[in-house]
Amino acid sequence: MRAFIFPGQGSQAVGMGQALAAASSHARDVFGEVDDALGQSLFRLMTEGPADELTLTENAQPAIMANALATLRVLEKEGGVRLAEKADLVAGHSLGEYSALCAAGALDLSTTARLLKLRGQAMQAAVPVGEGGMAALLGADLAKAEAIASAAAEGEVCTVANDNDPSQVVISGAKAAIDRAIALAKDHGAKRAIALPVSAPFHCPLMQPAADAMEKALASAQVSAPLVPVYANVIAAPASDPDTIRRLLVEQVTGMVRWRESVLAMVDAGVSEFVEFGGKVLAPMVKRIAPDVTAVSIVSMDDVEGLLKSL
Repeated sequence: MRAFIFPGQGSQAVGMGQALAAASSHARDVFGEVDDALGQSLFRLMTEGPADELTLTENAQPAIMANALATLRVLEKEGGVRLAEKADLVAGHSLGEYSALCAAGALDLSTTARLLKLRGQAMQAAVPVGEGGMAALLGADLAKAEAIASAAAEGEVCTVANDNDPSQVVISGAKAAIDRAIALAKDHGAKRAIALPVSAPFHCPLMQPAADAMEKALASAQVSAPLVPVYANVIAAPASDPDTIRRLLVEQVTGMVRWRESVLAMVDAGVSEFVEFGGKVLAPMVKRIAPDVTAVSIVSMDDVEGLLKSL
């Protein structure tokens, strides 16, 4: 079995999508449709920068999605591939779950772009800049990370945001609590703790205002049953009912991204091949979680052509 997977925030870089768009009109069509949906020249920002503007959450989220979906669209159109025939299921990390839903036909591209733009704006607005923070705990599993977060909280929000793989867990919360967690990390068995350069504390209870905004937006969004099961971050299990998908996307804003568990669940379901579109982050994570599977990253035309030969 094969899973198509889609990266989350942090995969953005100035120049993203440029070579793909130069090589394929199908990629250009995706970028043009996203620009039209948002009423902005997002593709120009992706290719020309400036980097600090691209990194803004409201721009990074739709940009990463557009790049991933453009890569998939090239595979489908240039190679005559239908996702439902070549992928048994899909999944994405955080915002990547929206990319996965779009890839599987549950959301159309324009709706996905607008939802992610709003999601980025709402997440940024939920907590004033400087009041929240996130840190990566390296060499720490989920149990160690939870112990560190609990010890550091001291009445403030400090929780696990991303259970990425057996050696990397991300925590999120009030800045003072995250600072305490970084100081405590080695005493609790982590190898290192690194403050992340983020503008808001994602995937923690402080994001509740953003969850409320997404609940309202998703209530009126057209969501269809996906062509293949979509593994949802917050339950590490497949979801296919549109109302369930809406609810899980709302819960995801404040909830933990259970990526390690999601990968293990997909492997338990029979997946032995993972294909990441538009990034080079998830495939290495997958290999750390499940060393015996194959995992490849597809970002260029050469990658697409290589994948076509193996499908």
